Amino acid sequence: MASQTSKRGYAAGIRVGAGFATATAVLGLTFGALTQTLGWGALAPVAASVLVFSGSAQFALAAALAGGGGLGVAVGAAALINARFLPMGVAAAGAFKGGRLRRALEGQAVVDASWAAAHLGGGRFDREKMIGGTLVQFPAWVLGTVAGVLVAPPADVVHRFGLDVVFPGFFLLLLIDELRKEPAARAVAALAVVLAAGLALVLPVGLAIVGSAAAALLGLRTRRAAA
Repeated sequence: MASQTSKRGYAAGIRVGAGFATATAVLGLTFGALTQTLGWGALAPVAASVLVFSGSAQFALAAALAGGGGLGVAVGAAALINARFLPMGVAAAGAFKGGRLRRALEGQAVVDASWAAAHLGGGRFDREKMIGGTLVQFPAWVLGTVAGVLVAPPADVVHRFGLDVVFPGFFLLLLIDELRKEPAARAVAALAVVLAAGLALVLPVGLAIVGSAAAALLGLRTRRAAA
């Protein structure tokens, strides 16, 4: 019983969040430093990290603006990247409590690491663990961005210490953990890779990644068949 309790609840979420906080802070630092090379100033990147709180969307926004795209294109790219939160939010919705306002506030805890760590299998989620994990990661992300804005390490330092691979490495670890827990996830992951590779031949990378999320429907079909 003690072992089971230690793996669930707010305390477990805080421990999980603390583990991801270092990577989150480094990623925030990288984003803050990148915005300085693009001339964002000090306020805009910090405001983006507070209001958006999504590394993938913020990097997509920065990349689109750096590539000469207008604000509409940049916001569209960020929105496409963040489209993954729609099915993630639907999947976790049953775990939240209270009325619409409270559930909407608790839904802000749906971030990648917390969502994956709180997944209990079978479509069930540990609400407290998800919230606890996000409460630790949010200040790490914002403070990391502030540090990147203030320090603004040059590009050669970012590459030398591998800060530019923190983001993909972060998601790779989440994927490996999910593959270990859910055998069906291996088929979904394999299909997602095939879809992403195929779509990347005819679509921008951002759209290809979003399109590959259709592989998750395989897991939904498998669950319905089991039911």
